[in-house]
Amino acid sequence: MDNLDAKMPTWRYSTTVGEKEDEVRASLREIDVSPKWAREVCEALKGLTIPEAKKLLEDVINKRRMIPYKRYRKKRAHHAETKGPGGYPIKVSKHLLKLVESLEANAEFKGLDPEKTKIVHAASHKGRVLRKNIERAFGRSSPYNRTYVHIELAAVSKG
Repeated sequence: MDNLDAKMPTWRYSTTVGEKEDEVRASLREIDVSPKWAREVCEALKGLTIPEAKKLLEDVINKRRMIPYKRYRKKRAHHAETKGPGGYPIKVSKHLLKLVESLEANAEFKGLDPEKTKIVHAASHKGRVLRKNIERAFGRSSPYNRTYVHIELAAVSKG
């Protein structure tokens, strides 16, 4: 039974923010969302306080506000609200809303005020790839892969 701990997966954060007493962090591992849209939503959350981030994500889920697309923007419709390409990544926003609530709970556990806690690090990373094949005609097959995503948030309390 001593080797049981050695077989458990280990992971680290990509930043050192969150190790001090006035900093907090949270992460989601291997969620089934688009890596491209996860990157765009993470970019939109940087610099917001926890209540502002929750409000933004709730508005995106209810299709009241758009997320501006900055990197993955080819053949995307332009909108007046975002002054360019944008959209409503609802699935990513639902997962990130749970993550922001987890970050808020971690901040309260550390004794920090969520109103004054600002998100300084939001990153999404590609996780493992689930490899599958789709059958085709004449005995052939095509790859049909699913890439999972790791998302992490880190925040610092100002005050």
